[in-house]
Amino acid sequence: MNIGVLGAGQLGRMLALAGYPLANRFTFLDTTGHPSAGIGDVMVDTDQKHLESFLDKVDLVTYEFEHLPVSLVQAIEERKPVHPSSEAIRVCQHRAEEKALFDRLGIPTPAYRLVDSAEALEAAVRELGAPVVAKSVTEGYDGKGQAVIKDPADAAEAWRSINHPRLIVEAFVDFVREVSIIAVRGRDGEVVFYPMAENVHVDGILRYSVAPMPDLDDAVQQTADDYIRALLDELDYVGVLTLELFQTRDGALLANEMAPRVHNSGHWTQDGAVTSQFENHLRAIQGLPLGSTAARAPTCMVNVIGREGEAAKLLEIEDAHLHRYDKSERPGRKLAHVNLVAPTHEALLDKVRACAALLPDAPAPSFSFE
Repeated sequence: MNIGVLGAGQLGRMLALAGYPLANRFTFLDTTGHPSAGIGDVMVDTDQKHLESFLDKVDLVTYEFEHLPVSLVQAIEERKPVHPSSEAIRVCQHRAEEKALFDRLGIPTPAYRLVDSAEALEAAVRELGAPVVAKSVTEGYDGKGQAVIKDPADAAEAWRSINHPRLIVEAFVDFVREVSIIAVRGRDGEVVFYPMAENVHVDGILRYSVAPMPDLDDAVQQTADDYIRALLDELDYVGVLTLELFQTRDGALLANEMAPRVHNSGHWTQDGAVTSQFENHLRAIQGLPLGSTAARAPTCMVNVIGREGEAAKLLEIEDAHLHRYDKSERPGRKLAHVNLVAPTHEALLDKVRACAALLPDAPAPSFSFE
């Protein structure tokens, strides 16, 4: 089967690597002019003249990032099956729509307000209590398009810096850790769940993900499973969905945002789970049985950002798996990741520290369960 992928970055690259053993072929449609997949058939379509040729080549379509024109995805749906659907993209592109969906399904979130002026932003800061996070309702990722406001007097400057006509303002959460739940829904409605991961962000960019978490209560995992199942069923979703959450001191979970695709916090599954998120996404969209999501052993994904370490040194670490994206170095750019696998969480943390020491720009790892 020839699978069309909208986007041609590292997520598409990893989808293809997972799909070749299934005899899948891949055609990527890149609209940025800067494809980096380095695999499969890449069609650069900056002038929007190659969509018909793309669709003629593929049997079904998926995507590796959600920042796509909804109208484009809807037009493709009239010609070829698209999984996940354009509705999932529409909701995930708009933070206000996303929060409304969470509210409708009874999925708790941090307190928030929607504002459309600097004055309304200042009022929201006073009402919610500083500090708050202000984000553009559309666009923005990896910390872009947002600002932390520590005083209502700073609202006007934050409004100017974000430079968007509508913002969502969220109260700060006194959380113990950031976590994510990844689930997969097949075309027949079957749903499987991966163990939750603890995620460590620095400057809005994911640096470390550990799964399974050693101190996670079964009831908390079940709560996360219930939340994401509600989303999957409501959207009649097919493929991998990710839900990022805050865990508070009393164990409660508050939804932050969701992503309708394979996700950075699920890269650990390539070497730490029975079936990776990439293979399971491909199984789901093709109507194949879903694979086991069980963890093989404690695993940590370490993002390589900005500058790469020496590959030979990283691979000297026992049970280390280096996944390079074949990208040029640039501050803040995701260049690769390392999956570290160990028999115990104690041994895993030793490996994570050793790995971080070999990476030029890696912050010191710190996890809630240490």
